[in-house]
Amino acid sequence: MQFFLFLSDMIVPMVIFGVVCYGILMKVNVYDAFIKGAKSGFFTVIKIMPTLVALMAAVGILRASGFLELLSDWIGKRSAYIGFPGELVPLTVVKMFSSSAATGLLLDLYKEYGTDSYIGQVASISMSCTETIFYTMSVYFMTAGISKSRYTLAGAVLATLAGLAASVALAGF
Repeated sequence: MQFFLFLSDMIVPMVIFGVVCYGILMKVNVYDAFIKGAKSGFFTVIKIMPTLVALMAAVGILRASGFLELLSDWIGKRSAYIGFPGELVPLTVVKMFSSSAATGLLLDLYKEYGTDSYIGQVASISMSCTETIFYTMSVYFMTAGISKSRYTLAGAVLATLAGLAASVALAGF
């Protein structure tokens, strides 16, 4: 176990060291390449900032308005038949928009039900099996300049449903 802890602590420094060594071997000015990449990344952040602010505002409105509780009650009554607890509906909805907001909801679930409860286990697994659909689509499509998403949303929602089904199945074991 100690070996894995040591290995996990050393992965990032070793990757950075490896990239620098490779750059030096290929006769690349590593510092200039880093500065150029950091500058490009800064402009990307500036470009996607309005989308991030809009998503954070939408999540805040959903939480503060009570809509998530209403949705939780309505969907939760139906999802209980398939083994998906209604208490996890707000977590699932918020996770589609913001992973950090979903983490806050996850911690609230842990406080109320415990980490080892069925709800805690399904929530933990579902956080790992699902993606922030709307955040990912808006940021990546806006950055790439794509205006028509085609089947991306349908595929992402289907993948999220598969992840939720997997979380229910795995927590049931």
